[in-house]
Amino acid sequence: MSGPSKKVVDVAFKASRTIDWDGMAKLLVSDEARKEFATLRRAFNEVNSQLETKFSQEPEPIDWEYYRKGIGTRLVDMYKQAYESIEIPKFQDKVTPEYKPKFDQLSVELKEAEQQSLKESERLEKEIAEVQELKTKIGTMTAEEYFEKHPELKKKFDDEIRNDNWGY
Repeated sequence: MSGPSKKVVDVAFKASRTIDWDGMAKLLVSDEARKEFATLRRAFNEVNSQLETKFSQEPEPIDWEYYRKGIGTRLVDMYKQAYESIEIPKFQDKVTPEYKPKFDQLSVELKEAEQQSLKESERLEKEIAEVQELKTKIGTMTAEEYFEKHPELKKKFDDEIRNDNWGY
C-alpha cells in the first residue's frame, strides 16, 4: 500500500484508537441520545472497516507475459506503456487548513464551557447538600439556628418589624 490511500487508512486507524466511545457513552442521558450515539458508532465502524479493506490491499501486479502469449506482443506492449504512463494525482488536502482554526477555536470554547459546567455542577451539589441538611433538621431547628444560616432573611424580617410592615 502506498500514497494517499495508506494515509487515509492510517488516519482512520489512529482516529479509531483515540476515540473514547465508552467514556462518551457514559455522558449520555436520554435514550434517544444513546440510540443516536450507537448509530454514529456503527456508521464510524462501517466506514473504518471499508477504508481498511479497500485501501489496505495492494492491487495484484499484471502478468504481462501471460497476455503476450494469448494476444500478441505488440498490443500488450501498447497497453503496458499506456498503463505505466498513467499518473494518479496525489491527494492534496485543501479542507483541513480551512477548518483547523475553526476546530481549534471550538476546542478552546469547549474546554471553557466544560470548566464552567464543572463549577456550576459543584455549586449545585453544595446547594443540594444544604437543602437536604435543612430538610432533615427543619423539624427541630429553631428560628435562631435558621437565621444564623440565612442572615439576609433575619435582616429583612427585622426591617419589616421596625417599619411596622406586617405584610397585610
